[in-house]
Amino acid sequence: MNKGTVKRRLPDLGKDRVGMLVFKLALPAIAAQLINLLYNMVDRIYVGAIEGAGTQALAALGVVFPITLIVTAFGYLVGLGGAPVANMRMGEGRPDEANRVFCNAFVMLVAFGVALTLVVSFAGDGLLVLFGAPGVLNNGVAEAIDYASDYLFVYGLGSVFVMLVVGLNPYITAQGRSVISMMTVLVGAVLNIALDPLFIFAFGMGVRGAALATIISQAAGAVWAFGFFFRKSSVFRFRLRDMRPKAKIMLSVVALGLSPFIMTATESAVQIVFNVNLHMSTGGDDTYTAALTVMMSALQMVSMPLNGLGTGVQPLVSYNYGAGNSARVKSTVKIITVTALAISTSVWLLSLTAPTLYALIFNADANVTALVKKYTPFFMMGTIMFFAQMTLQNTFIALGQAKISVFLACLRKIVLLIPLCFVLPLFLGAFGVYLSEGIADIAAGVITAFTFFVRFPRILAKREEKLRAEEADGGSNGASAGGV
Repeated sequence: MNKGTVKRRLPDLGKDRVGMLVFKLALPAIAAQLINLLYNMVDRIYVGAIEGAGTQALAALGVVFPITLIVTAFGYLVGLGGAPVANMRMGEGRPDEANRVFCNAFVMLVAFGVALTLVVSFAGDGLLVLFGAPGVLNNGVAEAIDYASDYLFVYGLGSVFVMLVVGLNPYITAQGRSVISMMTVLVGAVLNIALDPLFIFAFGMGVRGAALATIISQAAGAVWAFGFFFRKSSVFRFRLRDMRPKAKIMLSVVALGLSPFIMTATESAVQIVFNVNLHMSTGGDDTYTAALTVMMSALQMVSMPLNGLGTGVQPLVSYNYGAGNSARVKSTVKIITVTALAISTSVWLLSLTAPTLYALIFNADANVTALVKKYTPFFMMGTIMFFAQMTLQNTFIALGQAKISVFLACLRKIVLLIPLCFVLPLFLGAFGVYLSEGIADIAAGVITAFTFFVRFPRILAKREEKLRAEEADGGSNGASAGGV
């Protein structure tokens, strides 16, 4: 009985049925991403309901959002970059090296967290101006930047907690413990939902209350995640000797983590470009910024679950890639591709047929709702291709393909979206800002899908050839996986 219980809790990534493993790993990961979405949505729902200031406060959170994305991006750099490396080392039969990857990643998370706390605390207002706070741009009116500044100052104090939650959780998932990983996010989300109305309305703290609720919730999630690695069942352990910085390990983590880092951090650049071009096109009308905040949240409703699917199965892909089991890798990719396409198509149809639903979720006023109804079908028209942009790109990371992943991460936003966002408004006004997102998503998705299905067989063939050569030469099976 005990043996059976252990088997259920610790899936065998190299032997258990692929379909069942995908289900066990991906479902909690998708749920975790949806729960994580609540961190942003709940704040915006309650902030949008602040009497007499809802639209300004909602617009302010839209300006703060890029900065919070940068904090999250550094967590992804270490977590989503290091976990696949650790999994490949496990697949190669090198558990000690895998633990060194984990411990070096922990050191990086703490260092980044402290540095970001200092930057946000001392340069927060300057960052808000840079990121296009509508209250500053709109003829000097200070309401929006005041709200944004209040939120950001409190949020910045909890940057370390955000880093630990985002950065440690992938190492829980890497052990096949997706449910525990989901609980890390659930603990924080439930607490956030409970504390938001208390701090915002009951204590009269407004947007500061929303930020305080968020960092307390993140702290609770960080404690949960940190505590897991002290359990006997954890494969990865905190060991001082393994925390000694190793340049080779850290570089391998950064190499793979650069893709999710760019994907997340460039959302910040995109938000700046959106804010600036909306201001230029509308004369600083905060209603358009508030509508954009709603639409960006809607975009997350499809991108985050698909990211959850891709990152959830990364341990399965990385482990079997490291072990040279191409059949299991192919089977996994087939299942997640079909699943991701079904999810992206469903949200795409919803966005085209019922866009006002998003405005209702965020308590948007009549003017914001009208803009959401008008522009969401164009803003979201490319989400059908997110099955490739999110899920398949994460699979490249799981396969250790750093260069391809970085290129595709840059493609959608830096190469396509940002230039389009500057050019289209010259001819189409505010409509061009929203349309640029849809066009970039379609183009990037098509290119990503084509690249993946052309390169995927070659990547597996190259790995098999390398392992055969090592076996023939009597070499070690501990060679680094391709691309890292």
